[in-house]
Amino acid sequence: MKPAPRHEAHAAAHAEPPKPPTPPASAADLDDALAAERAALKALFPLPPPGRRSARGAAEAPRARAAGALALAAVALLGGLYWFDPAYRSEQYASAVGERRGIQLADGSRIDLNAATRIDVSWHLRSRRVVLHDGQALFAVAPASYRPFEVNAGDTRIRVVGTVFDVRNDTGTVVVSVLEGRVRVGTPRQAPILLGAAEGIASAHGELGPMRQIDPQAATAWRSGRLVFERTPLAAALRDIQRHRDAPIRLHGEQLAGLELSGVFDSERIDQLLDLLPTVLPLSLTRQPDGSVDLTAR
Repeated sequence: MKPAPRHEAHAAAHAEPPKPPTPPASAADLDDALAAERAALKALFPLPPPGRRSARGAAEAPRARAAGALALAAVALLGGLYWFDPAYRSEQYASAVGERRGIQLADGSRIDLNAATRIDVSWHLRSRRVVLHDGQALFAVAPASYRPFEVNAGDTRIRVVGTVFDVRNDTGTVVVSVLEGRVRVGTPRQAPILLGAAEGIASAHGELGPMRQIDPQAATAWRSGRLVFERTPLAAALRDIQRHRDAPIRLHGEQLAGLELSGVFDSERIDQLLDLLPTVLPLSLTRQPDGSVDLTAR
């Protein structure tokens, strides 16, 4: 099957803004920096001792105090911006049905998109953030201790500094697989869990499941055009298969949804895979003139 036309990523801003100054590494460093700034301002705008002000000095004192107050306000504003971590740039990327796509980010990180995947990337003063709306992506994150890398997929949040991991978001179920380094995975209702290399976890509608050992090669087999199913419910397997086929695949009957499919298949030969299903599962396949496929129990 020929891959569908590629969609071009577009940046939310036409021109890249100036690179922000390197922020302190922590809230404590920020407090130290603000204290040093206040001390420097006091040294630049000293007040004369009481009782020794001249008439001219008394007239200039309000202006000096106003200048100092403005400078302190500017420092407080910058500190507030750093604390609230606003975004200064955003980008959107997508892959087409049947397409695998690699993206090199400005910080040196790389994201590989599986077929029919959509993500948003936003750059913040203290963090780098990705929203995985749908699909699957492999992240190779460039280290930056003061700017952690975050991935949000539904209710699941993944936070790292520098590592390699895979995230899949499939209709409310999120699967995280760690290949290198460590990541923290949490939800609004559960505290983050630390995962190491060759470990994974699934989250269904905001509820984390148990941590488990994973096969890194199987988790990233899609990068080489393979679909790997291991006792996968047919409904879930068909959602993966559909990402490589424009015409819809319809599953009729709730009893078919729970049938399990196992095997390794070529994502470039989806129609051959569909033709194989009636030989390994108790179902019938009917092809329609518009290219769609109906699967029914037999």
